[in-house]
Amino acid sequence: MKTLIIIPAYNEQENILNVIKRLQQKVPEMDYLIVDDCSMDNTAGICKMYGCSYLSLPINLGIGGGMQAGYKYALENGYEIAVQHDGDGQHDPAYIRQAVEPIVKNRADIVIGSRFLKQEGFQSSTTRRIGIRLLSTLVYLCGKTRIKDVTSGFRAVSKEYIRYYAKDYPSDYPEPEAIVMASLHGARICEIPVVMYERESGVSSINRKRAIYYMVKVSIAIVLSRLVGRRK
Repeated sequence: MKTLIIIPAYNEQENILNVIKRLQQKVPEMDYLIVDDCSMDNTAGICKMYGCSYLSLPINLGIGGGMQAGYKYALENGYEIAVQHDGDGQHDPAYIRQAVEPIVKNRADIVIGSRFLKQEGFQSSTTRRIGIRLLSTLVYLCGKTRIKDVTSGFRAVSKEYIRYYAKDYPSDYPEPEAIVMASLHGARICEIPVVMYERESGVSSINRKRAIYYMVKVSIAIVLSRLVGRRK
């Protein structure tokens, strides 16, 4: 099935080429699109210099806006599966075929790569793991879907949900809310075990202060998604 790997990237000049090289080695049959979210560094320049497939946003939209741009591109170009793959080197493209397999075999609409199923590789900090568990519980209460790694940015979606997310996608720290939205829409969602790594270079955009904002904002958004139904 025609598959697009969407790579949201913000200030990833030190990582992006290694990410693309690994993708080309592990899944050369799949297309990719780097969505440069108006980076302040030379991410876009590196993509242009090395002939990468990329889209450069004129303003910073956050990961949600970047992913929605990628889904719109996938929809307009006839892709049947879209895979979200971060640009910081944390994700291993060796798991991409496993992620798309349940969709190809019509067993799932959305597949999430979880670092917590086998608890191998980088498990994040203790504080973040506690936050993820709380969000996982909230996602289950609001979306009736049991997902352990609700903040995972490694996921694959079917053509139906390419179309759905191209029209409506959370704008800021979107991953948990996107699960609830899709669950309320009737999506079949599953997890597969993956190994993730620590960021290779650069600094995460989520520091301790922003982590508190993240928890509050995402929790409110999840509850609101449940209250209004988000059935589109």
